[in-house]
Amino acid sequence: QVQLVESGGGAVQPEGSLRLSCAISGGAGSNYHMAWFRQAPEKQREAVAAVSVSGRDTFYSRSVKDRFTISRDNAKNTMYLQMNSLKPEDTARYYCAATPGDSPGSWSNLILRRFRQGDFTYWGQGTQVTVSS
Repeated sequence: QVQLVESGGGAVQPEGSLRLSCAISGGAGSNYHMAWFRQAPEKQREAVAAVSVSGRDTFYSRSVKDRFTISRDNAKNTMYLQMNSLKPEDTARYYCAATPGDSPGSWSNLILRRFRQGDFTYWGQGTQVTVSS
């Protein structure tokens, strides 16, 4: 059973930075497309960034593009989210998610379906990020 554990959240002032990590166990991380979702109080969970199995393809939501960087180290079974220039509206609980990426076209399908949370099989418990002065 694949398990995902997030770390690195915390409280930071506006324009500050944080780096989230997602450790994968129970399976080879290189078999899964990975993503970061976030959910703010009374809002729907949304995908903010995703990375393909190989790490060559990435996705960013408009709200975080040019501020956040997603990456993965398959040798360490770990995914990262570097968050710079943080804004109060980035305050949310951030979740790591994974979905099998071994079938042809699986990444393209995620793009076409706009990275719906229902397309991701495994989820972590989340880590809280609070941006406030």
